[in-house]
Amino acid sequence: MATSRAIQRVTRSKPTIEGAGVHLRRAFGFGDTTLFDPFLLLDDFRSDEPADYVKGFPWHPHRGIETITYVLTGSVAHGDSMGNEGVIGPGDVQWMTAGSGIIHQEMPDGDRAGRMYGFQLWANLPSRWKMMPPRYQEVLAETVPEVQPAAGTRARVIAGTVAGATGPVRDIVIDPGYLDITLVPGASYALPTPRGHTLLAYVFEGSAEFGPAQDAYAYPVQGAGYFDTERGAALGNHSLIVFGDGDFVEARAGEAGVRFLLISGKPIGEPVAWYGPVVMNTEAELRTAFQELRAGTFIKK
Repeated sequence: MATSRAIQRVTRSKPTIEGAGVHLRRAFGFGDTTLFDPFLLLDDFRSDEPADYVKGFPWHPHRGIETITYVLTGSVAHGDSMGNEGVIGPGDVQWMTAGSGIIHQEMPDGDRAGRMYGFQLWANLPSRWKMMPPRYQEVLAETVPEVQPAAGTRARVIAGTVAGATGPVRDIVIDPGYLDITLVPGASYALPTPRGHTLLAYVFEGSAEFGPAQDAYAYPVQGAGYFDTERGAALGNHSLIVFGDGDFVEARAGEAGVRFLLISGKPIGEPVAWYGPVVMNTEAELRTAFQELRAGTFIKK
């Protein structure tokens, strides 16, 4: 019998500063990776104040991971050590596989009102693929299918398949799903999900209840005061939900509707040795990476 995914953990993203002084909120990252495997980090860089983001992320290295940048409002200009450069704007996605090593920069710019909204997700690579050649999948908004899989539900499908629509990001080792889902007020939706895959939701507009309705109060919440207990498990802006295993996930929108990212991937289950933007399996591999950075041999031809 198919089972609904129960909520395993709820947290809120926390303010932090990254890059050259970018103020953002971190949903998870730089800690125990077991719960989120194969994902490493999720940053929410929405701001209406250019001073929060204008300094950007100047030249820095990556190895052993994939970085996924999704822009809602504003734009991000990027360049890298392979000579690639470009700008992604509203609705666009950049899925960068750092592999054996890349040095790049990302410089955000707001819209006319100064708004810069987007997210960056880091996904791990299995040991046998950590030193693969770097590559990009740069996806323009118009190539991302948008479907209505149920009444009052809209899904942008960046990776994975929903209602017969498959996202443009393909051939990724961890077999990811990356969806931007909107439910109108009062709408409910049950989405099939691959059993055994890690599943996360991150709410950034409105609120919703997630998981089986009878389990509305039956999950541990870290941090207090960010959901209304009189409305059960109505989780709003900045809420990160981690689900247990199952065959489908349920969401029920609140009075203002809801919009959230739904992210899934096949766990890797390998040791993680992590320092900044370099993620390997052993401390020795980390030392090698930074020795190569100092020696000028980090980038492989």
